[in-house]
Amino acid sequence: MEILLLIGALGLFCGFLSGLLGIGGGIIMAPLLLYVPPLFGFEELAMRTVAGLTILQGLVACIFGAWAHKKFNCVSEKLTCWMGATILVAALLGGVGANYVSNRVLLMIFGALAFSAAVLIFVKQQKDEERPDVNALVFSRWRAVSVAGGVGLLGGLVGQGGSFILIPLMTAFVKIPTRIALGSNLAIVLLSCAAAFMGKAVTGQIEWLLAAPIIVTVIPAAYLGGHLSQKVPVLVLRRGLAIVIALAAIRIWYSLLC
Repeated sequence: MEILLLIGALGLFCGFLSGLLGIGGGIIMAPLLLYVPPLFGFEELAMRTVAGLTILQGLVACIFGAWAHKKFNCVSEKLTCWMGATILVAALLGGVGANYVSNRVLLMIFGALAFSAAVLIFVKQQKDEERPDVNALVFSRWRAVSVAGGVGLLGGLVGQGGSFILIPLMTAFVKIPTRIALGSNLAIVLLSCAAAFMGKAVTGQIEWLLAAPIIVTVIPAAYLGGHLSQKVPVLVLRRGLAIVIALAAIRIWYSLLC
C-alpha cells in the first residue's frame, strides 16, 4: 500500500508539471521511479516496469493537459496534424533503426540537443503574445515537419520521447507563440505516447496495480497544471521549461559519463 501512495505522489508531481509546461513528463517520471522508491526503503523497480509506468503517465498527462489547454484555445489542430503524424512515423522508424546505430553516440547527440534547447528557450521571441490567437496562426509546414521528423527519429533511436526539446524548436525555428507551442506539444506527443502505450500494453509490459495510482493522480494534476499555465506569464513558463530541459540534459550526460 505504501508504494502505491508514493507512486501516486510522484504521478501528482509529474502530471502537474506536464500540464503546466506542456511536456509529456517522461524525462522526469523515469528517474523519479528509479531512484525515489529505494530512498524510502522499497525495492528498486525494474527498468521494464518503469518504462511501462512512464509511458502511461505521459499518455494520461498529454490527454488531460491538452484538454485543459484546448479550452483556452492554445492547441492548433493544423500544427498538431502536421507535426503529430510526422513524429509518429519518425519515432517508429527510429525505434526500428535502433538496432543498427550506436546508442551511446546518439545519446551524446541527444544530450547536446537538449542543452541547445535549454539555451534556445531563453531566446526572446518576437510577437510572443500572452494571449495569441490560435485561429490566426500561420507557420511554415516544412519547418514544422523537419523539426518533428528530426526529434521523432532521434528520440525513437535512443528511446526518448523528446517532447521537452520540441517546444524550444517550435518557438525558435517554427516561430510558434509559446502558449500555443505548450498546448499543441501535448497533443502532438499524445500520438506517439498512444502508439508506445499500445505496444507495451499488448505485450504485458504494464504493471496495472502500480499504474492505478498514476492514473488517479495524473488526471487531476495535469488538468490543474494546464489551467494554471494560462495564469502564469509566458516568461516564467519559458524559464521553468529551461530548468527542466537543463536537468534532463544533465541526467542524459550523467548516464553517459558515469
